[in-house]
Amino acid sequence: MRIAVGGIHTECSTYSPVLMTEEDFRVLRGQTLLDAEYFSFMKAEGVEHLPLLHARAVPGGPVSRPTYDAFKAEFLEMLRDALPIDGLYLAMHGAIKVDGMDDAEGDWISAARAVVGPNCPVAASYDLHGNVSQEIIDQLDIFAAYRTAPHIDTPETMTRAWSMLVSALRDGTRPGIAWAPVPVLLPGECTSTEDEPAKSLYVQLPEIDKRPGVLDANLMVGYVWADEPRATACAVVTATDRAAAKRAAEEIAAGYWSERRNFRFGPVTGPLNEMLDIAERATTTPIILADSGDNPTGGGVGDRADVLKALLARGWRGALIAGITDLPAVEACFAAGVGETLMLKIGGSLDPASPRAEMLAEVVTLDDPGPAKERQAVVRVGAIDVVIAARRRPYHNIEDFRRLGLDPEAVRLLVVKSGYLSPELAPIANPNLMALTEGVVNQDIQGLASLRRQRPAYPFDQDFSFEPVARFSARWSSGA
Repeated sequence: MRIAVGGIHTECSTYSPVLMTEEDFRVLRGQTLLDAEYFSFMKAEGVEHLPLLHARAVPGGPVSRPTYDAFKAEFLEMLRDALPIDGLYLAMHGAIKVDGMDDAEGDWISAARAVVGPNCPVAASYDLHGNVSQEIIDQLDIFAAYRTAPHIDTPETMTRAWSMLVSALRDGTRPGIAWAPVPVLLPGECTSTEDEPAKSLYVQLPEIDKRPGVLDANLMVGYVWADEPRATACAVVTATDRAAAKRAAEEIAAGYWSERRNFRFGPVTGPLNEMLDIAERATTTPIILADSGDNPTGGGVGDRADVLKALLARGWRGALIAGITDLPAVEACFAAGVGETLMLKIGGSLDPASPRAEMLAEVVTLDDPGPAKERQAVVRVGAIDVVIAARRRPYHNIEDFRRLGLDPEAVRLLVVKSGYLSPELAPIANPNLMALTEGVVNQDIQGLASLRRQRPAYPFDQDFSFEPVARFSARWSSGA
């Protein structure tokens, strides 16, 4: 049994002016793909895996068309060379925006289908913040998406998609997909599966899986910072029984619609100055403040110095900001050396609209793992430490801090560019505050330019009626 494996995985804010290029991606090819931790689950007797190309990037702005075209061409060439195959597994995200293209996943999956032909089962795994289209559904036989946000079930989700594919090949069944769009677009920060009502909605999905004829039930929140026609929430169900799939998809969609007005931010949330007022009064530590509008894991640029400027204006003592993307600032720190003091401009290195701060800073730590784009620096401005990164990246894991000799639990205030906190930071937050800051992934959803979305859609539109109607994959409809 020969199964080819590949895909492309990132999330793109259409409001960001900073295009992603090849250097933003971690690309796995051939055996390095199979050796990667994400794909370590693919072990089964009698299955020969054919690793192709998998390109993954920290979310950001749209992907440049030449970058996407090059990845796609290489992937398709490797796919052709792998033929004949029995199945194809695609590890996708669902919220890629390619410059000048509306539905990159639809384009990628359709191109793969054209190579493997109509008789080859194709399975895909998705982020629940992905956007689905009829073109995508029409080319797939199997679909599975994350059921947690923050995402702690990535390997399990990939395993679900892959396992359904292996089972289909072994027993000869051909699953199909039904989906039901829901005209709702909410940010991930107020639809976390750790909070109600999302928690209860997602707990129901494994129970729906147990129904006769249903294999895998999914609720897609969608990606709100993509102003494009396919951006929507939806239910997606993989099944062997069309009637069961229809019922399940419409039930999941109706449940999400009925709760649309009940979603709330989990942490204490408000404007930056209000959150800093709360932090100043707090007697517990560490206070963790999420700079939500510039969150790189949501598609933010990551180079804004809003919070740094606000803390400096308040004369704050005992803060760690991790981190701000600024390659020129990192290079200046390396040129100066540890222990040196220099006038430093931080912020606005990628997006000219991003605020920047200029100050006298002492270089505390330099981290040089090899490639210049991976360098980091820690500088001290008064009683504030700032981590500066040469490339866009989050600081969501404890190891991110330990590498730099920092202890996030030992500071009075830790600022991270994030929405809801990561699974490693959330348990130590005391308290957890989320600032409604500016940026290309800001939480002022109704204030976003909305020129190309399908309307009506909540919360952009408030008062309209909706009844979910399931649609089937063209492959299932045609009996392919």
